[in-house]
Amino acid sequence: MLEDDFGREVSGVRVSLTDRCNFDCVYCHNEGLGDTRGPMDPQDDEMSTDDVVRFLEVAAEFDVDSVKFTGGEPMLRGDLEEIIRRTPDSMEVSMTTNGTYLPGRAPDLVDAGLERVNVSQDALDPDAFAEITKSGAYDKVMEGVEAALDAGLDPVKLNMVVFEHTAGYVEDMVEHVAENDGLQLQLIEYMPELTGKPEWNIDIGRVHDWLADIADEIEHREMHDRKRYWVSGTDPDGPTAPPAERGMVEIVDPVENPTFCANCHRVRVTHEGYLKGCLNRNDDLRSMGEMTKAEIRETFRETVANRVPYYGEYMVKNDRGEWEVNDEYLGTPTV
Repeated sequence: MLEDDFGREVSGVRVSLTDRCNFDCVYCHNEGLGDTRGPMDPQDDEMSTDDVVRFLEVAAEFDVDSVKFTGGEPMLRGDLEEIIRRTPDSMEVSMTTNGTYLPGRAPDLVDAGLERVNVSQDALDPDAFAEITKSGAYDKVMEGVEAALDAGLDPVKLNMVVFEHTAGYVEDMVEHVAENDGLQLQLIEYMPELTGKPEWNIDIGRVHDWLADIADEIEHREMHDRKRYWVSGTDPDGPTAPPAERGMVEIVDPVENPTFCANCHRVRVTHEGYLKGCLNRNDDLRSMGEMTKAEIRETFRETVANRVPYYGEYMVKNDRGEWEVNDEYLGTPTV
């Protein structure tokens, strides 16, 4: 397993299969790009089926043991089942989706080898959901979650981005996963550096404090140094459910968090076939050329060798306590 200069082994990859999406979520920097009429063949700017599989085969040579397929909306790829079926057996396979195409396809995805799924759901109220996602697909998403559970993808993890527009819905979402077996909730800190709207940011620390107050149990995970909160409900004075019946809530809070970055063990692949060591950066993109195995191996090694923690290394605090780019990385060329 390859390791960067900061002692971080690369054990996982996140592979974007497309930047197209049938939603137009207000917080997303992609904003519903491209042809979204339904699942179709790879587009001209997207890696082919064979490209994706070839990359994963090389990653497996370096003992990478997990892959998460993302987008855009990865289920807009009609070859998704084939890609999953051809993924090396040594890798755990998961996916992040908005869920609209899970009805009818979830069983085939599981048969192909999909083991876990995250479904984006930012509100339980249909009108609020429509306002955030700019879509009328609420019912389809709810059907998708049920289809995933019926296909054996238990637990289904619901992804909710927490920012000004959704903060008021967090309590209902926590209650929802506490009351429904098979669901977990992942609260994702809003990243203004990706969208350019810092005024939408909220203090995620307050959410941590609230969850700590209502949780029956708090678990500390090694990955990204995250906390998991096991809850019976949102009333701190309410009855405590047996451990097997509690809901799980986790917060992903990477913003201005050096500890999070110090515990990151993933590299990313863009839908065009570029490798990058960090979600927040686009000055570290590395082309895999024609995506021969030799080119992929060389680029993978270079990407890992050049990975640096975003907060605490690439971004450092100045004398005023403000984050700024480390002088060492100013002018880093895109490859």
